[in-house]
Amino acid sequence: MSNTLTPFVYWAQTESQVTLKVDLTDVKDLNVNLKEITLQVTVYGHGARGVNSYSFDLNLYSPIDPNESNYKVIDREVNFVLRKKCNGWWPRLISQPQKPSWLKIDFDKWKSEDMDDNEDEKRDILNDYPDMYDKLHKEELGYRKEDFAKVYLVIYNLCQFVGFIYVFAVMAIRYSRDGPDSMKETYDAVGNPFKFIQLLQFLEVMHPLFGYTKNSVLVSLLQTGGRTFILFFMIDAEPRMQTKPVIFYLFLIWSTVEIIRYPYYITQLLNIQITFLTWLRYTIWIPLYPLGFVCEGIIMLRNIPYFEETQKFTISLPNSYNFALHFPSLIRLYLLFLFMPGIYTVMSRMNQLRFRKLNNKSNIKKKYN
Repeated sequence: MSNTLTPFVYWAQTESQVTLKVDLTDVKDLNVNLKEITLQVTVYGHGARGVNSYSFDLNLYSPIDPNESNYKVIDREVNFVLRKKCNGWWPRLISQPQKPSWLKIDFDKWKSEDMDDNEDEKRDILNDYPDMYDKLHKEELGYRKEDFAKVYLVIYNLCQFVGFIYVFAVMAIRYSRDGPDSMKETYDAVGNPFKFIQLLQFLEVMHPLFGYTKNSVLVSLLQTGGRTFILFFMIDAEPRMQTKPVIFYLFLIWSTVEIIRYPYYITQLLNIQITFLTWLRYTIWIPLYPLGFVCEGIIMLRNIPYFEETQKFTISLPNSYNFALHFPSLIRLYLLFLFMPGIYTVMSRMNQLRFRKLNNKSNIKKKYN
């Protein structure tokens, strides 16, 4: 027995049963001694220490029904299903509070206490039961383990929040000092940082594609692409437009929306519920989005004669590609076929989200009042 090693054993539970996963392959000579409060296993197989004899003993927290319990050997593991004698939630698997190092929690199979065993929907213990998730991870690792996607999203949203706060603060300080005269130099003061954080927003189109968020790719693309078109093609490309007061109002609207949106996302990632911030996130768009669309429309309409004059971005025949593009006409087509439908799509999506988020909050309050 001096050469006998202990395999890694992963456990999870529901209200009625406990599951064990013994991390061994090429299993031979499996011997199982299962009683009401003990489980003894000896086996020969390939584990963490190579091909060897492995064994482990478990003194269970509560009795099980050996006749209703079973086990099976599959390609890469040995699985046990132990039926609890009395339904209930075990605070731990074994009787003693000290957990051996080879006994691990199987978070992939973990289900919450109030779930039905036949429920098909896979629940996320991190989102549904954050306190329990913390407790399990602290028991397993001594600290809470965060996944890469969550850490990345927190950092991304924080960086964007700082960027828009900077733009908003510079505009506010300049306006408080110089009054309306500061408006004509708004783009010179904050144009470059605004372009940088706007380009970063294209990551938000990629996030749902990688499964980091559940946002609509289409809506994200419409919002980000529309802003980018306005910022780079309508404002940055035409110096005469950069001095107009409408640029100040547009940047003010965009920044106000974002310095509310990004803190809301951060609190959601950290499982912090701030009712007022949620209400503000899904209400502030009602006045600000239409005002922003009006400003964007004004910029495009006023730019049409400028681009007629300069012929910038216009491609004329003859050329080697045998292709022509009249940019002022493209702006008109954009206003007619993309801008207005885009407004409807974004506003409809935000209205649906507002109803779902705020209605759910109201239902929760009614339930507990």
